[in-house]
Amino acid sequence: MTQKIVPNLWFDGGAGEAGEFYATALPRTKANIAMRYPQEVPEFQKGLEGRPLVVDVDVDGFRFTLINSDDTFHPTPAISFILNFDPLLFSGSAEAARVALDATWEALSDGGTALMELGEYPFSPHYGWVQDRYGVSWQLMLTNPQGDPRPFVIPQLMFANDVEGRAAEAAEFYTSLFDDAGLGTVIPRPAGGVMFGEFRVGEQWFSMMDSDIAHEFGFTPGVSLEARCADQAEIDRLWEALSAVPDAEQCGWLVDRFGVSWQVVPENVGELLKRPGAYGRMLGMKKLVIADF
Repeated sequence: MTQKIVPNLWFDGGAGEAGEFYATALPRTKANIAMRYPQEVPEFQKGLEGRPLVVDVDVDGFRFTLINSDDTFHPTPAISFILNFDPLLFSGSAEAARVALDATWEALSDGGTALMELGEYPFSPHYGWVQDRYGVSWQLMLTNPQGDPRPFVIPQLMFANDVEGRAAEAAEFYTSLFDDAGLGTVIPRPAGGVMFGEFRVGEQWFSMMDSDIAHEFGFTPGVSLEARCADQAEIDRLWEALSAVPDAEQCGWLVDRFGVSWQVVPENVGELLKRPGAYGRMLGMKKLVIADF
């Protein structure tokens, strides 16, 4: 699967350990350290020299990036990850899918917190929502193989508090920014807003919903969406369209009109950062400029 948007998860020094945890807790998953901190770092990153900076986690072909940093940010349930245990993904066996779901629930629950207990719900015969030991939120769902096929991992964005009721607006905005993108199923709430909805960017599916419950969390840089761009023109276009909070612009990071954090980066950012002194130069940028690496 070509993945245009890569979720990034922020960790307080534990990204390497978390990568190993997910490689055992999630089915069909592997992890590797993609980049380490240089031996010379700014003062605010002292103590991280040589440690993992970026850990890539591949879950059945879906890529996450774990960012190793400090405790400035933490993952938020406002962006959670649906794990779609479709029997078609497990040799066509509903029993095998249920067994795999239960094993994954047990692993993620170890040291974590159940947000919705594992059980039967109107929308799924077997479902649970758990926040794992690192604060990352997962929704495990046994799905009907008769429905439209969906990938194993589907990020879900919850629009609550000051952005409640704007899920459909956000989905329409996001899909307008990318080629080969569009809306899927949208189930409205009787009082307005979205009870459940889907949108697609290429082969990637996302879910969105509005919540009128007052939550103690919202969107934060603890879970950001990394958009990988083919060239500087695409970086410039997405940056201009997405960035809505000038004070949040730093090192390719921005915050959009809904409070969602994005990273707009070149596809080959890993190669660019191998250039001598490139890491330090990147820290001085707001929008990333490929020629300045």
